[in-house]
Amino acid sequence: MSIPGGRRPAERPRDKLSLLRNHSLFRDLPPAVIEHLGSYMKTRRVARGTTIFAKGDPGTGLMGVLAGTVKVSVASADGKDIVLNLFHEGEVFGEIALLDGRPRTADATAMSECELVVIERRDFVPFLSDHPDVMLKFIEILCSRLRRTSEQVQDITFLNLPTRLAKTLLQLTAVEDGSATRRKAAVTQREISQMIGISRESTNKQLRAWAKRGWIRLERGGVNVVAPDKLAAIAIEGSEFDRS
Repeated sequence: MSIPGGRRPAERPRDKLSLLRNHSLFRDLPPAVIEHLGSYMKTRRVARGTTIFAKGDPGTGLMGVLAGTVKVSVASADGKDIVLNLFHEGEVFGEIALLDGRPRTADATAMSECELVVIERRDFVPFLSDHPDVMLKFIEILCSRLRRTSEQVQDITFLNLPTRLAKTLLQLTAVEDGSATRRKAAVTQREISQMIGISRESTNKQLRAWAKRGWIRLERGGVNVVAPDKLAAIAIEGSEFDRS
């Protein structure tokens, strides 16, 4: 039986070098350099619900997702989680603490059974010094995520529920290069509500309204986006209206 978002129990471990070969940070490196960097990589398997690292933990390394989905979040003073990002197969995370050597800025949790790779800071920082082109791409990723966080704050401050929800579903079903969509957002309604800063009850009510129109399908373990054009129209129109 397969595990949603994760590995089959008897499946062989994935090739850890595949993450390097396919990721925009590393794909242009010569094969020998990728092999060398791969020699530093360690694999780690974690069960669903496991805390991979917590806010304040030492930032000892960069992590990549070979299989599964990782949630990065922070907790408010009253104990409510705010989901900052989700990382899927082929993506990397933990780069802030990797670069500055300071403690982690958020919690990372396995949303499914995950297979991860880890490159320790003591090995990766010298590699970056020798490959300034990779360092520049790292800066691009950091800027992109900073822009995303700034946009998330603005959305929570200014946009109404349908607009926030539509934008989030479109982001969750997009792929990195923009060439296609995943169609299914493999997250719970509770996690979606944490991402948009709205109660689970209100989020569920809006999702069910869209499901009745046939724009989405509510499935076990996620939301399937059937009519992305309808959600895109809501996201655009709502953003223009609420920020005008």
